[in-house]
Amino acid sequence: MDSTPADSRDHDIDREERRLAALHSLELLGAAPEQAFDALVALAARMLDCPIALLNLVDRDRLWVAAGTVAGPREFRRDVAMCDRTIRGQGPVVIDDLSQDGVYRDSPLVTDAGYRFYAGTPLHLRDDAGVRQPIGTLCVIDSVCHRISPAAREALAHLATLAEALLEGRRTALRAIEFAKESERLLRDLARKDRIFRNVERIASIGSWHLSLIDDRIHWSDNTYTLHGLPLGQQPAREHSFDFYPPQDRDQVRRTLQRTLCDGSPFDIESDFITARGHRRRVRSMGEAEIVDGRVTGVIGVFQDVTVRHELETRLRRLASTDALTGLANRASFDATLEQAMALAHGKDGVALMLVLIDLDGFKAINDTLGHDAGDEVLRMTGAALSQPWLRGSLAARIGGDEFALIVDDPALLADPEALRLRIDDALRIPVGSAGLTMISGGSVGIAVFDTEFGSPRDFVRRADALLYAAKHRRRDRRHLRIRSDAA
Repeated sequence: MDSTPADSRDHDIDREERRLAALHSLELLGAAPEQAFDALVALAARMLDCPIALLNLVDRDRLWVAAGTVAGPREFRRDVAMCDRTIRGQGPVVIDDLSQDGVYRDSPLVTDAGYRFYAGTPLHLRDDAGVRQPIGTLCVIDSVCHRISPAAREALAHLATLAEALLEGRRTALRAIEFAKESERLLRDLARKDRIFRNVERIASIGSWHLSLIDDRIHWSDNTYTLHGLPLGQQPAREHSFDFYPPQDRDQVRRTLQRTLCDGSPFDIESDFITARGHRRRVRSMGEAEIVDGRVTGVIGVFQDVTVRHELETRLRRLASTDALTGLANRASFDATLEQAMALAHGKDGVALMLVLIDLDGFKAINDTLGHDAGDEVLRMTGAALSQPWLRGSLAARIGGDEFALIVDDPALLADPEALRLRIDDALRIPVGSAGLTMISGGSVGIAVFDTEFGSPRDFVRRADALLYAAKHRRRDRRHLRIRSDAA
C-alpha cells in the first residue's frame, strides 16, 4: 500500500507536467538531428575521450536521442536508462562501472548493449513561470570502465551550459517566428501583441522585419533598429541593407534572401555583422515567405544577436583543440592538421612539408629529482620555445607526455632541415631549478621530409619517429642532463 501523502503525489504530478510542457515547447521529440547538436556531442566525445556522447530528451515514459555520436536506436524506455537518475538530481551523475551498480546492472543497456561507464549531467529549460526544469541530459558512455577527472567534470559542465543555450535559442526563435506570424494575422489585436513582441525582442536580443513585394516596402521592429545601431526610423534603403555584413558574408546573405523571394524556401543563416556604430557582432537570421495563391508576396523574418553563444562555442572549440598545460595544439588537432597539410602537399614541387618529432631528454629525471611542478614548468617552457615568432607559420603540438611535434611548411625553414634541427635543439636547452639545484633539459629531434609515397599520416609519423629514434640512439652515450649545485 502506498503510504505517500496525497498532497505530495499531486505535487510530483504537477511538477512532472510542468517539466513536460517545457520539454514539448522545443518541438524536438521525433525531429531529425540538427547540425549544432551533432557538433556538440562530437565535441563532448572528444573532450571526455569516450566513443559515445548523447544529447537526450526525457519524455514521460521514453528517452529520445536528439543527437549522438553513433548510429543506433533514437528511443529507449525511460525506466532502464541512466539518464532517468540524472534528471532527478541536481548535478552530474558518474557511474564508473555500471555492472556493479545496484540499479542498472540488470538494464539491457548494460547486459545487451555492453555499457560500462556513464557520466551525465542534467539539461534545464525555464518553464513559463521562469522555473528551471530538467528536460534532458548530456552524457558520455563507454564500454570500458573509467575514472573521470575534475577537468573532465568541468568540461562536461561547460558543454551542458552550451547545450542549454542552444536549446533556449531554438525555443526563442520558434516563439519569435510564431509571434511574427500572429502579429500579421491578427491586425485587430496589433497594439497588444506589438507590446508583447517588443518585450520578447528586448529580452532575447531579437528583432523582426517584414518585406512586402506588393508595395516594395520593408518594415523593421524597434529592436531591429537597436540591433543595427540605428535611431528609430532611420532605416537604410533596401539596396544598402546588406552593407552591415562584411564582404565575405554579404553575397551569401543576398543570395539566400533572393532564393526565398524566388521559390519561397525558408532560410536560417548565421554570419558576422557590423553595426552602424562599428561594433562587431554575430547574428542569426531566420525567415519564411508569405505566399498568396502560389505566389511569393513577401517575407517575414527575425534577426537575433547570438554573439555571446558564438563566443562560448568558439572558446569550447579552442579548448577541445589545445593542450591546457603548454598552450600548444593537442593530439587531436595535430592529427587533423597533418592530414590536411599532406593533402595540400601532394602535387607541389620540391620539399613542401616537413614533420618534426621531439622527445625531451632527461624529463623523467627532472620529475624524480625536482618534483612534478618542475616537470610541468619544463613542459610549459618547451611550449613557449616552440611558439617563438620564427616558428609562427608552423603548427606546434604536444602529442604525448613529453613528446612534441612541429608541422612545417614555411619555405625558409624547409630550405635547410639541419639548420632547423640545430635551432630547435638550442631552444630546447631549458634550465629549471628547485631547492638550490638546477637541471638543464634537452631534446632529441627527428625531422622527416614529406614523400608522395606516404599513404597516410601514420606513414609520415612512422618515418619521423624512426629518425627520432636514430637521433636518440646516436646521443645515448652523451650526457643530456647537466646538474650543478647553485651553492657550488
